[in-house]
Amino acid sequence: MIRILLADDHQMIREGIKALLRKNCDILVCGEAENGQEALDLLAEQPADLVLMDINMPEMNGIETTKAIQKAHPKTKVLALTMHEDDNHIISMLEAGASGYLLKTSDLKTLENAIEQVHAGRTYFPPEVAQAVLQRHVKQKPTHGNSKNVRLTKREKEILRLITEGLTNPEIGEKLFISKRTVDAHRRNLLDKLQAKNTAGLIMYAVKQGLIDIQ
Repeated sequence: MIRILLADDHQMIREGIKALLRKNCDILVCGEAENGQEALDLLAEQPADLVLMDINMPEMNGIETTKAIQKAHPKTKVLALTMHEDDNHIISMLEAGASGYLLKTSDLKTLENAIEQVHAGRTYFPPEVAQAVLQRHVKQKPTHGNSKNVRLTKREKEILRLITEGLTNPEIGEKLFISKRTVDAHRRNLLDKLQAKNTAGLIMYAVKQGLIDIQ
């Protein structure tokens, strides 16, 4: 059972999402919040596996709330659910620690898939969001002065590529014929080398630095 907290300042949106997810016996909406501070208060009382997070909310917006959740509840995943599909909002949410980004115009099947992917430890971006954003940043010049000093081994590049494709550590190990423990070690090294806080940050940092190619 995946326990979900809805954080959105529009009651109609929350009611609509609850009505959709009620049909899925593997997902339970365990709480609702009208703003970021309320979401944090609820998490302190009743932990959730995943927060469906709106970006524009009163008192504390989704970006600030995501940062706070990562600090106070690091095991809780955040999936941004919003009307915004511009690059700045997407990048800001990812850098704050969100594991995925979903548009409110998405259908039930897409919503369920995004929740399952993020809950499983993967990242999720719908095609209409991912392609434009990743292509844009691949073409940009490196933005960090020390990026030229980053040196990745052939194996690290292979693993980084598979991480961007959404594979879990066991799946990467199976694909490369190495143990999960070895993959874990490489992932930790990548986080350290690229100075990324989490998997989502690792992916976006790598893309912005031009360390991987997105077709």
